[in-house]
Amino acid sequence: MKHILFLFALFIAAPIYAQTALPPAPYADRQLDDPALEKKASDLMLTIRCLTCQSQSIADSNASMAGDLRSQIRERIAAGEEPEQIRAWLIERYGDWISYEPTDDPLLWPLWAMPLLLLLVGGLLVAARIKRKRKGT
Repeated sequence: MKHILFLFALFIAAPIYAQTALPPAPYADRQLDDPALEKKASDLMLTIRCLTCQSQSIADSNASMAGDLRSQIRERIAAGEEPEQIRAWLIERYGDWISYEPTDDPLLWPLWAMPLLLLLVGGLLVAARIKRKRKGT
């Protein structure tokens, strides 16, 4: 019985000895020295969705994943990559959902056309109802 209690206590206490967090990414909260490069990075960060928060950009999020992405973006821009190359890399890695900027993928055309189609159908229904009322009077 003592062995079982010891194993249970060891099992319960194990998370205490686990590493709670990795060191922060080097450029997570530190800006680039060149203001022009930092502007490119911050503009891109405003258009990238946080994978943890999902309702914030990585520029606004305090999540560690957002900090890692901010650091990677700053490092890549400092290395000479253009923001659109970095966006393409992020989309390839995490999917279209990570970008707040809509794509022109033909698969999404029905999604963009649906509001116009619904307005057209609604307008036709209203016109038909007005026409019917005029005939009735």
